[in-house]
Amino acid sequence: MPSNKSVSDAPIVQFTNCRILRDHWLQREDLWVREGKILNPEKLFFDEKGSADVQLDCKGSIIAPGFIDVQINGGFGVDFSLATDDFKSGIDLVSQKILSHGVTSFCPTLVTSPPSVYHQVLPQISVRNGGGHGAGILGAHLEGPFISREKKGAHPEHCLRTFEAGAFQDLLNTYGSLDCVRIVTLAPEMKRSSEVIRELTKRGVCVSLGHSVANLSQAEEAVQHGATFITHLFNAMLPFHHRDPGIVGLLTSDKIPAGRRVFYGMISDGIHTNPAALRIAHRAHPKGLVLVTDAIAGMGLAPGRHTLGQQVVEIDGLNTYIAGTKTLSGSVATMDTCVRHFQEATGCSVETALEAASLHPAQLLGIEHNKGTLNYDSDADFLMLNDSLYVQATYIAGQEVWRQDASGM
Repeated sequence: MPSNKSVSDAPIVQFTNCRILRDHWLQREDLWVREGKILNPEKLFFDEKGSADVQLDCKGSIIAPGFIDVQINGGFGVDFSLATDDFKSGIDLVSQKILSHGVTSFCPTLVTSPPSVYHQVLPQISVRNGGGHGAGILGAHLEGPFISREKKGAHPEHCLRTFEAGAFQDLLNTYGSLDCVRIVTLAPEMKRSSEVIRELTKRGVCVSLGHSVANLSQAEEAVQHGATFITHLFNAMLPFHHRDPGIVGLLTSDKIPAGRRVFYGMISDGIHTNPAALRIAHRAHPKGLVLVTDAIAGMGLAPGRHTLGQQVVEIDGLNTYIAGTKTLSGSVATMDTCVRHFQEATGCSVETALEAASLHPAQLLGIEHNKGTLNYDSDADFLMLNDSLYVQATYIAGQEVWRQDASGM
């Protein structure tokens, strides 16, 4: 039966012989795509009397929403916290290369830097759709400089700042602009942080708590003012203590405002978080877990010395340290590796592992109506994976943008 073109002239592609992740389950169903969106086949058949123009046999693959990385500092020799003349070509390179990891959207992340770096770099980051050129950019994640000295981790101490004097104005002066900013990580115990959290939230910026010595009540207060995320749970915060669990306690707090969910990032690379800690967090609050890579410029490169903003870091196998120390400084993990490690470490279902890298980050950013699911009318950003969760092909807006060649299968 020929396609009915009364609604659109665009070709309809039907992906067959696949299991698609929809409504939290892998379902044996076909996936229908037109004009970059997931199509409802019932409407196509009954309202338009249409059918597929192209059928693609997926040979039993899993089809899952594309991964969304909300914390990635760079990769392939590119450091998002360095103000270079060719910054734009660097971000283009990373967005292209991470397609092979299944990442279809990301938040380029800047670690604590001098104001001059923010003023030079941020105007060069623009929100854009993904495509053949690379993964889409959802906006920047600014991790610091309004963080705790005691929990600075790999962040340079001389660049840390407070907002005691002018509160939100101090933050605006430091960053220069919030035009392309999606997430700000700050320490909620800092004086006047409540005002700043309220102002950021009002402007649609997601506030994340991290690099902090906050106790639980300070963390709960931050959530009541609008904070919704925790940056790399367990890392760079007070360790869990039964009398005051600190930021970690937000996972089971009863002081979270009704209808609000707190999400938390996990670096599931087998190094930053012990598998037992990963399991504790997942069992305590499974719907809030967001997998992040926290990847640095050395991701995708050989061991040796690389940069993380103002610091020199050393890669030794999968470990990345501030040079000359044992302070962890980001990771060299890829998102698909994190998904596989998470599933292995927690014994969770395939569906759960995939949603931690897709649905949950989309919900965190409030874009779950377009991204992070395969629901009808959502963006056709998706992956084909084998049963071991290795990415075989990446699609953005219904177009194939990366495929594993036969030699690498």
